[in-house]
Amino acid sequence: MSGLTFKTFSGSSTTLDPGVANDLAASIGGGIVTADSPSYDEVRTIWNAMIDRRPALIACCQTTDDVVRCVSFAKQHGLLVAVRGGGHNIAGNAVCDGGLLIDLSLMRAVHVDAGRKVARVEGGARLGDVDQATQAHGLAVPLGINSTTGVAGLTLGGGFGWLSRKHGLTIDNLLSATVVTAAGETLTANEQENPDLHWALRGGGGNFGVVTSFEYRLHAIGTEVLSGLIVHPLAQARKVLEFYREFTAKAPDELGVWFVMRKAPPLPFLPESWHGKEILALAACYTGDLETGKKALQPLRSFGQPIADVIGPTPYVGWQQVLDPLLTPGMRNYWKSHEFMDLPDALIDTLVDFAGRLPDPMTEIAFAQLGGAIGRVPNAATAYSHREARYLVNLHGRWDAAANDSRCIGWARDLFKACAPFSTGAVYVNFLTADEEDRVKMAYGANYTRLASIKKKFDPTNLFRVNMNIRPA
Repeated sequence: MSGLTFKTFSGSSTTLDPGVANDLAASIGGGIVTADSPSYDEVRTIWNAMIDRRPALIACCQTTDDVVRCVSFAKQHGLLVAVRGGGHNIAGNAVCDGGLLIDLSLMRAVHVDAGRKVARVEGGARLGDVDQATQAHGLAVPLGINSTTGVAGLTLGGGFGWLSRKHGLTIDNLLSATVVTAAGETLTANEQENPDLHWALRGGGGNFGVVTSFEYRLHAIGTEVLSGLIVHPLAQARKVLEFYREFTAKAPDELGVWFVMRKAPPLPFLPESWHGKEILALAACYTGDLETGKKALQPLRSFGQPIADVIGPTPYVGWQQVLDPLLTPGMRNYWKSHEFMDLPDALIDTLVDFAGRLPDPMTEIAFAQLGGAIGRVPNAATAYSHREARYLVNLHGRWDAAANDSRCIGWARDLFKACAPFSTGAVYVNFLTADEEDRVKMAYGANYTRLASIKKKFDPTNLFRVNMNIRPA
């Protein structure tokens, strides 16, 4: 191996003797990958195909001690550092150009203590890993809605999904974390040990160290939920969403109803004549007694004249994977996001208008219902600081050809601007794209000052800066 040229975290470059990298390779379980390695392109590739970055060296970690060695190596040589968990982050912060990539993707173990209702999850695990392990005991932790999402990034940004209205955000169930700090120390962060770090990790992103394992509180939900889709023509969307607004305002915590506006994919339960046409799909999930859930959902299922209604008892693991075919890796993705307190008529009109001129068959407007247990935690209790929001929209630009970048990105930005008058001004940090670092303070609101102070304590030189960065105070 010839000498490796790295980008430093100060922006300059440095060349290291190959023996130094070989020593690192020998000290970590999964070895290293460089541009000369056959697996380089595979390992550096992440979910969003718009991100094409080339790290100088990828360190494939298998243990917390491996991560300690990598952090110490980066600190010693002043290297730019990125940390990869599941590689699903929209902004591409799982990988850097010219620096050291600390790759946790080999660390996917999940250990469940069913008696204590606690799961210990390694930092490279994905949602599907956790769901499979916990559902073997009829248990679950609130996570996201796509089984290939990395647990680490989801958690550190807050984390919400189908169980959140009943059981809170992912961070509301984070009991403890093992963290490798910028100093190369391994710390436990929970309510008793390093409570300020525990507070910051619950929403503050990857700013404070490399989290190599998470310990979560689990909930007994059984193995089935009442879930599925109700699909309406886009032409009926205004009336359906007016009813949706009334319905969700009274919905019990056990029920979450989201909606998606897009061109209909070729789903087997949709008439072929609807494939490729604009639709409104209501996605509902009731966690609890199935008969009670049927009664709760009946008004929604009875409204209008849907094209299809496929709500029924579903294995929770299967429901968590239902969107996977629409969120496969390798596509170009650009997101814009807002949060709302309500769903006024003018916002409905805006969403329907833009849904009628989607720039690509894979592009969609995804609208999530929040509230419930999420909003009963004070904003100052965790770094995540905008719990009052009742809804969230992700303007999900998705397409396959670079030639369509301008059209798809422009559509998302125009819709984002049109929705802005109705938003709270806050934003979910996990949905920020690479060009939105100016919105980081909006994501944390009044909590930003405290986060900057904790950042100074645990990462005073801003070693962990390839993220939605909180700069040291």
